Amino acid sequence: MDDNENIRDIPSTSSLSKLGITALGYIAGGVFLFLLNVIARFKVFGLIVGVLVCLVGIGSLFSRNPADRKAGIIITAAGALVVLSKTGIPGIAIISGVLLTIGAIGLIVLGIFNAVKFFIGLKKRL
Repeated sequence: MDDNENIRDIPSTSSLSKLGITALGYIAGGVFLFLLNVIARFKVFGLIVGVLVCLVGIGSLFSRNPADRKAGIIITAAGALVVLSKTGIPGIAIISGVLLTIGAIGLIVLGIFNAVKFFIGLKKRL
């Protein structure tokens, strides 16, 4: 009976691969938001990159995959924050930078959490 319980605790290969890909996606997204925050400090280049990121995010909103649409919302919001920071309205650039930093840290924390779950599951399989 004890062996059957241990077998049920072992995660499947597909769930492990999904956890690993999710972890990498979150961490890459967090790094992207940090880089976008740095790029946003440049006037013209920041505006161009912000518009491009916003357009890519809007394109992702039309995907059939719900995960792509969720990522599209985040990407669109990040691009819009960068564009708004270039309007010249006092305080918007600071708020934009803070929101991008909070989002980046949140995504990286989620990525690390999923990576830990991935490695725990991987250890159970060995």
